Amino acid sequence: PHPEQKKTSAEMLRIIAFLALLSSTAAFTPPTTSPVRTTSLSALAAWRDDALGAIPPVGYFDPLGLSNGKDDATMNLYREAELKHGRVAMAACLGWYVTAAGVHPAFNSQLSSDPLKAMKELPLVGWLQFVLGCGAIEWMAWQIKKRPGYKPGDILGAAEWVDDTDEGWVDYQTKELQNGRLAMLAISGIFVQDLFFGKYGDAVFGPFKG
Repeated sequence: PHPEQKKTSAEMLRIIAFLALLSSTAAFTPPTTSPVRTTSLSALAAWRDDALGAIPPVGYFDPLGLSNGKDDATMNLYREAELKHGRVAMAACLGWYVTAAGVHPAFNSQLSSDPLKAMKELPLVGWLQFVLGCGAIEWMAWQIKKRPGYKPGDILGAAEWVDDTDEGWVDYQTKELQNGRLAMLAISGIFVQDLFFGKYGDAVFGPFKG
């Protein structure tokens, strides 16, 4: 490719990395207090007192005040988004290191072990499968949301078998939220490290190596 094209591609990747970092941190918002309406106050009080993922030492975490004045429907949407981003981030971390380890089960193992380069090398048919697969999952999730008693993120219908009075189930949900939050930060850092330092395997000490 022409040097100017390489420069443009690099700039675009940097913009994408920055936006990904913003979106992942914005997802860290299980609710806070609201001074607007009585109904909102009572709804948010319930969220604050019973919110899954609100654990010591941080507790109920909403430094940007994104939950101010929001009703239950909006808060449920926020929780749905947080769970979805966390799950995708966990899968992304796993997929990144499988690729970085040189495991390429598709396309005759001809793709680069650098995940960012592999993205550019992936044939159109691969991207088509990816987009259609994600679209099918999204469509299925929207259909599931229509059922009565749906809880945010409960795609498999676990709420029909167990509720939040079960301490083990509450503990499981809290772990999923916490691991998802960590994964959102992790994949953002991994992406930026590969983009700026070219270190896609060693995500801890790579920037300090020559």
